[in-house]
Amino acid sequence: MDKNNFFPPAKKLLIASAVFAAVGFNSTVTAAEEETSAEAESIIVTGSRIRQSQAEGTNPVQVLTREDLDRTGLKTVGDILQRLPAAGSALNTRFNSSGNFGFPPDGGGIGAGAAEVALRHLDSKRTLVLVDGVRWVNGSSASGVSNSVDLNTIPISIVDRIEVLEDGASSIYGSDAIAGVVNIITRKDFDGMEFNAYGGAYDEGDGETGQFDLAFGATGDKHRVFFSISHYDQQEVNSWARELSAVPVPGTGVTRGSSGTPQGRFIFLGQDNNMDGEPDVYSLTVNDGVTGVPTYDPNNPGGPNDDFHAFTNADRFNFAAYNLYVTPSQRTSIFGQADYQLTDNVNFYAKALYNNRKSVNQAAPEPIFLGPEAGTGGLADSVSIHETNPYNPFGMTLDANSNFLLLGRRPIEGGPRNYRQNVDTSYIGLGFNGDFAAGDNVFFWDVNYSHGKNYATQIKRGGYNIRHIQNALGPLADCEALAGCVPLNLFGGQGDGSGTITQDMLDYIQFIQKDASENVIDTISANISGDLFEMPAGYFSFAAGIESREYRGFFEPDPVVVAGDSNGVPSKPTSGSYEVDEYYAEFKVPLLADVAAAEELTLSLAARNSDYSTFGSETTTKAGLLWRINEEFMLRGSVSEGFRAPSIGELYSSAARFDATLTDRCSNHPGTIYENACNMLGVPSNYEQPNPQISITTGGNPNLEAEKSDSQMLGFVYSPQWVNSVDWINTLDFKATYYKHEIRDAVQAPDAQTQLDQCLSSDDPTTAAACNGITRAATGAINGFNNRLINIGGIDTSGYDVAITYTAPQSDWGMFSVTWFNTFVSDYVEEDASGRTVDLVGKEQNDSGIPEWKSVLTMGLNQDDWGLSWTVRYVDSLTESCSDFLDGTPDGLAELGLCSDPDNRLNTLDSRVYNDLQFSYFPDVDDMEMELNVGVNNFLDEDPPACYSCSLNGYDPSVYDPEGVFAYASIKLKF
Repeated sequence: MDKNNFFPPAKKLLIASAVFAAVGFNSTVTAAEEETSAEAESIIVTGSRIRQSQAEGTNPVQVLTREDLDRTGLKTVGDILQRLPAAGSALNTRFNSSGNFGFPPDGGGIGAGAAEVALRHLDSKRTLVLVDGVRWVNGSSASGVSNSVDLNTIPISIVDRIEVLEDGASSIYGSDAIAGVVNIITRKDFDGMEFNAYGGAYDEGDGETGQFDLAFGATGDKHRVFFSISHYDQQEVNSWARELSAVPVPGTGVTRGSSGTPQGRFIFLGQDNNMDGEPDVYSLTVNDGVTGVPTYDPNNPGGPNDDFHAFTNADRFNFAAYNLYVTPSQRTSIFGQADYQLTDNVNFYAKALYNNRKSVNQAAPEPIFLGPEAGTGGLADSVSIHETNPYNPFGMTLDANSNFLLLGRRPIEGGPRNYRQNVDTSYIGLGFNGDFAAGDNVFFWDVNYSHGKNYATQIKRGGYNIRHIQNALGPLADCEALAGCVPLNLFGGQGDGSGTITQDMLDYIQFIQKDASENVIDTISANISGDLFEMPAGYFSFAAGIESREYRGFFEPDPVVVAGDSNGVPSKPTSGSYEVDEYYAEFKVPLLADVAAAEELTLSLAARNSDYSTFGSETTTKAGLLWRINEEFMLRGSVSEGFRAPSIGELYSSAARFDATLTDRCSNHPGTIYENACNMLGVPSNYEQPNPQISITTGGNPNLEAEKSDSQMLGFVYSPQWVNSVDWINTLDFKATYYKHEIRDAVQAPDAQTQLDQCLSSDDPTTAAACNGITRAATGAINGFNNRLINIGGIDTSGYDVAITYTAPQSDWGMFSVTWFNTFVSDYVEEDASGRTVDLVGKEQNDSGIPEWKSVLTMGLNQDDWGLSWTVRYVDSLTESCSDFLDGTPDGLAELGLCSDPDNRLNTLDSRVYNDLQFSYFPDVDDMEMELNVGVNNFLDEDPPACYSCSLNGYDPSVYDPEGVFAYASIKLKF
């Protein structure tokens, strides 16, 4: 694959240009942009390509104006969209998963520093993101080939409004629109120059965030020009600075910390056998304060004449203190667009964007785990420690093939793992649009081309070369024969605090890791719409078009990683591409108009055929009905088919590792319900899970089929006229929408914890399907867990949205307004390939949760020169598993008193209410518009609920706000 080939095959471009030039076509109208020509009285609204005179049509669309965006006090598109009640758990900059856990199974990488949106909790890959109606390039984080858009590539300074279609739309837009569509509309009609500055921080004095942007533009009879430059800077918050995140699991001290400690953990078999033939297993760690080579007494390990003692949970390492609670991110963007009226009926446009993101993630010093119980799946599992190593205190070779089980050493001498991402996003779009008359009708057309590229590099410091570690621990003669090899001391603990690993040792075993990844999309499309003929109830309208897209992507890990010599997470290169050719047609059929009980009855129909080079052709359809009974009441509904094609990462990503936080029920299994199954698997009775994390193998699957879906929507809009006779009401509107999505052949990996539990709950785990791919070492520890992507049974979810808007008449105090948006999730059922189902509504699982109810209530009071808004956000409670078996007791966390329901080993994450205030002032300044804003988000200092099953920082950052009050101020000047 030629990574420098930015453009699709020239043949496609020439064919498309020739076809549409033949009928007078020439380039782009956005799918949600207002038509600015004097002749047009209709607009295009997200969810339909047909122009309509009323924005409130068949499809439920929530519109966030620029005023709505400013009112949040947030300066990133991702953070704003994640507050929508209909939005589910998605990646944001409060996730600090830097790759130290490994790679998720979808091949998209960890998305470090990115922000995404996932409507209806259906994962961000099932939400289509458009910019001015055109697909945006997927993100890249130098750890995979993502299948989701990184919203941090779209600066908020260029946004005019955001339209959110809360309905399936594959027949209109193609793949990925199963859960809905987010259409970001850029600023165009702009005269003058505008400067914005913003700054804020948490009440702890950290997390400082600033942004400035400068915009200018001009409009004339034949042209529009807009240009923006912006810079955003978000500083870090350290995990040690917040209560919940200061330890690995809240309320447990270091007992859930890592067994890879600065003092070292050494598990090996003794030299003597007991009478029953079972060898002695020693699990030791170095006593504090020991300097030099520790003393080991083989006749009484851990005894009074020994510098070792038996390892306990009190010896575990608090890795949390090195993590980040909010990751730092700097973004600089330049954006410009212009359009020019060439003739009375033809316009030309061009736009371009460049966005650079520099972000950082950090993790504790990289642990060195060696031996067959390390479970890395790589070279580390077979490393031995030779008796001639000058620092080996045990007087014998620790042989991975016989007596050696595990070494865990945290080399804090080498510093924390630091991951720095540098991500460049470029976009160009150009084309023509216009209209022409045919008979009595006017038809609108556009032809356009766009190119998007997202390229990321990541520099990791603090990583280790496991092959060099093997050399440095091997026979002394072999090490001395290798250039640069320095014998390694992993045995003496920290002693006086300086540690036993010298700089010379570090120079040999450390390396700087450099990874890169890229996503590219090229799109050519052409569309035409208009009225075909008049029917008794109105005009029969249509829209039709073709689109051709090419996707390319690659992930290139560091050569040391590819060779399998990295001590960190192993991974292999990924690359791939595919093409899709599509055509669609959409019709609007007026059935009734201006009759009793039917001011309007309109049928909408749409169909789209997509031909993929990877799996073939697919056709999706949609039918909708709008029944406007009178001026007050409107009913609307739709049924639609959808699909999502597997992404490059899902199809082609190579095998990689992910260190999942899992509970092995065979740990301390005697007396538990799992005892029989664990015995059948040969797990020793004294086996105890050494680490909360278990390595699983992830990766793509070239045999994946496309996801298919069926969606239904039914709703109403009620704008009562009786309010006209009520003095204290100016407007009052009610909206309600029921939704249902049924996804078949959903692409995802089986939930690892569920699979493991099903394996151990089976009658015969030696033959159970759930146990396939799970292997154990002779000690009982899991040393293999295959968790690659498959087409699972499916996902069914349903719920409803309720919205109320109210405005009061103008008074001496100003105008009072209320908007209240609510989403209720009735069910979210996942079915695995074996037919087992689980309803996830109200549950916290895998660092994501599905609250049954989310709500945003905004109250505003606006006067001529000032405004006040109060936003109340509600998140319903969640339930999580509260039993991890990691302290040697059957109930784990329950016995510590941390579970709200210890009998069922469950814990409730209580509901949360967040309050945000903002005051705006508009001073009267000659020849300039000025706006001053001050605000406080979470001004009542509501902390997130403690989450005991979450991977990092003690809470779920995809559902809840972080700890702390965030205050900010901004100024806008327009000349």
